[in-house]
This record gives sequence, structure tokens and C-alpha cells, in this order.
Amino acid sequence: MMQIKSSVSSQTRNNWLIDSLLLISAVGATLSGIYFLFLTTGGYQGGRNPYYGIAVLFERHTWSDIHIWTGVIATIVILIHVPLHWEWIVNMTKRMVKELLGKSQNLNARSRFNVVINIVVGLSFLVSAITGIYLLFVPGGPRMAVTDPMILFSRTTWDLIHTWSSVVLTLAVVVHFAIHWKWVVKVTRKILSVRWTYRTRELPAREM
Repeated sequence: MMQIKSSVSSQTRNNWLIDSLLLISAVGATLSGIYFLFLTTGGYQGGRNPYYGIAVLFERHTWSDIHIWTGVIATIVILIHVPLHWEWIVNMTKRMVKELLGKSQNLNARSRFNVVINIVVGLSFLVSAITGIYLLFVPGGPRMAVTDPMILFSRTTWDLIHTWSSVVLTLAVVVHFAIHWKWVVKVTRKILSVRWTYRTRELPAREM
């Protein structure tokens, strides 16, 4: 069996795999979130809700399952992603604080913008995750025939905070993805080219 040395390090490959899983789960959570944002309620037959009975690709309960589980997966992956980049986070935060205190000025405009976007991503994710966990585990609301426990806010307020923090998170992630687009393309090409070369060179040996 012929072995081909990878052109990317194991750390870069692992980061790519984790980021790929994060992207897939985030897309699922975002698309299902958009569904619920515009089709806010299932309605009732004979009522005034024009969206009653509308199924876009899946039934409403299926979209709900997709939103919950892709959100859970994305949260778990982010909890893995952060420790892997913890050194960078600490280093850039220290440099940003020093600049704000006027002790140094060693960040260019792109680096500052990148740090700000990462802060927005981190904070909006935290709010979205906390509110999502609340809505998942704390019962309440007329549709569940359970009295709203009113923990800090009403369930409607929790839902609004979850919705708009998720919107901010989505926009910030799109910008974050655009900033690192060259890295994504470069690493993806290297990883896919190595696998393709390995398979094409190994194929004749299997056919013999």
C-alpha cells in the first residue's frame, strides 16, 4: 500500500474537521430557525392563521427536532472548538486590552476587526445557547397547558432573546467565515487533493 504524506499538519486537519462539523450543524440550526422565524405558529384549522397546515420539506415537528439536535451538536462542537483556540483567544484579548488602555498599539485594523467579530460571536452564542436550553427544559406556555414559571422573564421574552441573539450570531458567523475564507479554501483543497491522490494511486493495486 502506497502512503502519501499529507501537506497539512494533524492540528490543521483536526481544526478543519471540527469546523466542518460545526458548519453543517450551524446550517441545520439556522435553516430550521429561519423556518420558525417566519412560520411562527402551527395555527389551527378554520382559524385566521394562513400558515396552518403548511409543510416546507418537512412537518413542523420534524423542523423542531432538526433545530434542537443541530443546536445541541453545534453547542458541543463549539465547546470543543474554544479550548483548541484558547491560546489565541487569551493572546489576542491581552493585546486588545493593552491597546484600549493605551499601553501598546500592535494590532492592525484587520486583527482588531477579527477580535471584535469573535467577541460578538462568543457573546451572541452564549446568550443563544442559554436561552435555547431554557426553552428546551423549562416547560410553560399555553400550547403546553402549563403555567409559565416566569423565571426572570416571561417565556415570550426568553423566546425573543433567543431569536434575536441567534440572528446576531448568524450574521457574525457569516462575517467570521468571510474573514477566514482564504484559509478555508486553501486547507480544503489540500485535504481533498491528498485524499483524491491517495485513492487514485491505490486503485490499480486493488484491481490487480
